[in-house]
Amino acid sequence: MKRITVLLAEDHQIVREGFRALLKHEHDIEVVGEAADGRQAVQLTRELRPAVVVMDIAMPLLNGLEATRQIRRDFPDTKVLILSAHSDNAYVEQVAVLGASGFLLKQTSSDNLATAIREVQKGNTVFSPAISERLQGRDQVSLDRGGQFKKRGNRLSSREVEVLQLIAEGKPNKQVAAELGVSFKTVDKHRQHLMAKLDIHDVSGLTRYAISAGIIEGSVPVTII
Repeated sequence: MKRITVLLAEDHQIVREGFRALLKHEHDIEVVGEAADGRQAVQLTRELRPAVVVMDIAMPLLNGLEATRQIRRDFPDTKVLILSAHSDNAYVEQVAVLGASGFLLKQTSSDNLATAIREVQKGNTVFSPAISERLQGRDQVSLDRGGQFKKRGNRLSSREVEVLQLIAEGKPNKQVAAELGVSFKTVDKHRQHLMAKLDIHDVSGLTRYAISAGIIEGSVPVTII
């Protein structure tokens, strides 16, 4: 029997180990890789081409929502199952239009997780009951047809979302440039474009926007500069 290959994307190692241990007992599921942040999840998807990515939302460098968007855009055969402790409206309202096949809360049982992986691999969608109810009214935060974040009529590209997350996490331009492999000048230009596009003129405002749009968690420690 061909096993369902799974990539675990979760920034806490102990949680990843727990998921791996739970799924180890499923004869038809094989964990082929683990990612500690969203960018690594995209890279490992490129290398391993798993059938299903089990994706947390709140991760450093690149959040799980943007990682999901990139994976679904570049690797449409790979299904994404969101598994998160967070069900804030900013997250719930985005998850379906991102192309994720399901959204489970981390309180779910191991049996439910294995069943959900099998279902999304078949092409079905799986949502926790509480998530299903809240998805019915999603319209405040969504994506446009090109798969770009939008809120209050503003659209952010994939690169702008990455830059915004790193800035909102308190990283200076030099570090953002190093993380993304671009020049300091390019980051500064993205920063200026973000502020102009969102009509926000300081880093604290960008941080508040990133939290409200679900790009970072409200509990993420940030440095306002």
